[in-house]
Parts: sequence; structure tokens; C-alpha cells
Amino acid sequence: MAQVEIEHDSELKSVGLELMFLTPEKYANEQGITAVELSKLVNLPLDTVKKKLAILKEKDIVRVKGNNPKFWLFDEYNFQRMDEEDEVFLLLSCFDDVDFDKYFSY
Repeated sequence: MAQVEIEHDSELKSVGLELMFLTPEKYANEQGITAVELSKLVNLPLDTVKKKLAILKEKDIVRVKGNNPKFWLFDEYNFQRMDEEDEVFLLLSCFDDVDFDKYFSY
């Protein structure tokens, strides 16, 4: 995938940040969140969410458990060790337009 596409991929950013700031209260199974649950949280079509999860999995910053259903979790350890010039790292590290109230309740 080209840098320009990733750099401005708001759907990828939405899925990635939702996983990054995911709390156990937001998913039904302790192993993680399903693509269907995530799709509802980010208000994107399931196929789109699955494509974005595949990109994040390819970058090794999400873990998947199970087969049917698959449960997804963000891998903070691997994210911290990513190349700082990686387009996905840059996308998920840019918080300029992020509304944190969406992820946290104070």
C-alpha cells in the first residue's frame, strides 16, 4: 500500500485508535474484541474493518486469538518498537485531530 494512501487513511486510523484505547468494558469476551463488535464501535462496514485489521496485523501491532470468531487486541509492546518512520506508526501517533472523549470517560 502506498504511503500516501496510509498517510490519509482515516478508516485505518479509526480502527487502530479504537484498538489502542480499547478497554475491557467495550468487548464481550475477555480475549478481545471481534471484528463485528469493532465495526459497530467505529461505525464502519465489517468488510472495511476486516481489511484495516489485516493491515494492522501485517504490521504486527494487533494480536488475534481464536479462529471463529477471531478476537483482536492491540499489541502495545510491538507498537512501541515500530520504526518511527513507518507510515502506520506515524498515522496512529498523530493525535492532532483525535477526540479523546470518545475513548475515555473522565
